[in-house]
Order: sequence, then C-alpha cells, then structure tokens
Amino acid sequence: MSGFFDLPSDLQHSYLGLVGLHLREALLPVLAGLLVSLPIAQLCVRFRWIYPPVLGITTVLYAIPSLAFFVVLIDYFGQSETTVMIPLALYSLVVLVPAIVDGVRSVPPETLAAAQAMGFGAVRRYFQVQLPIAVPAIIAGLRVAAVSSISLVSVGMLIGNQGALGNMLWNAQTYHRPALAVNSVLTIGVLGVLVDAALVLVRLLLTPWMPRKGATR
Repeated sequence: MSGFFDLPSDLQHSYLGLVGLHLREALLPVLAGLLVSLPIAQLCVRFRWIYPPVLGITTVLYAIPSLAFFVVLIDYFGQSETTVMIPLALYSLVVLVPAIVDGVRSVPPETLAAAQAMGFGAVRRYFQVQLPIAVPAIIAGLRVAAVSSISLVSVGMLIGNQGALGNMLWNAQTYHRPALAVNSVLTIGVLGVLVDAALVLVRLLLTPWMPRKGATR
C-alpha cells in the first residue's frame, strides 16, 4: 500500500492535498454555475421565449470538448486552475438552468397567488416561495453537475495543471506505476459518490415536508 499513496515529487502535493485541490477545482465551478443559473432561469420563467435560445446556447457550450476550451483559455490564464474551472462552470449551466426552470415552473399557481395576495413582490416571491419549493429539482441538477465536474477535472492533466487527481494517471504512465492510476480512478469515483450522498442529505434537510421512503402513512 505504500506505493499506492507514495506520489512522485513532481506532483508537488500530498495525496490529501490532491484530493482537496480536486474538490476545489470541481465544486467551485458548480457553485459559480448555480449563481449564474439562478437569474438566467428566472428570466426564462418570466419571459418564456428566452428559454429555447438559452437552452440552445448552453447545449452548444456543453458540446465543445473541454480540451478545446483549455487550448483557448491557456493563452489568457496559463496552466492554472482558472483555465480548468471556467469550462466546468459553463458546462454546469446545461444541467442547472433547466433544473431550476422546471422546479420553479412546478410551483402551484394557487401558491403564487397566495404569496402575491400577502404582498410578496416578484423578487421576494422568487427567493422565498418558488426557489424553496424547487429545491428537489435544483438539488437533482446539482448532483449531476457535481459528479460530472469531479470527473472532468481530471482532463486538466493534459495542460499540466497540478491541482487534480488526473495528474496521477499521467505519472502512472511516466513512471510505469499502475498503482497510481488505480488510486486516481478509485479516489475520483469515491469522491463522486460522497459528494452525491452529501447533496442528497442537503435535500433532506432543506425539504423536511417531503415524504421519506419507507415512511408510514
């Protein structure tokens, strides 16, 4: 097992350090994507004609290979975390925008009417009524975006980014140490499962009114 966690010095990080950096590079873009998606989704709900072109643009962005994004951005940001995280944030939009739009649209009209009768303005109604009810749909989108981002961060090794577990794959080939490749793949998989489980827990905490599986009637 010593060879499993004994990393080459050119990685410049310990195993736990790589795990932390990998999570940072994967989850910060998803958070940024969520913050960008919230106002975009509200516009799509308010002005329905905007939704198709927004969905089209985000789909086109998602179709661009990450390596192509890196090649363009590396001239501006170098071999840095920013070069890796910008494409990941853009990729998250294709999942988060529809998730938020669908969640907000699922709010019953009578609920909106009641909020309006209580004097809630559009902004207050969005944040205090629509978004809380849309939490399950938003968390579902976050689960997909987060797990996808955790996987895609590994591609950053192709531009020499030192902050991702994917660099262990490169070192496994360079130093003929397959244990490093196994370590990288297993760790990325475990991180994906743990983050997904954490988001499920967040959904349960934020939606105590929803029925739980196995609950008695």
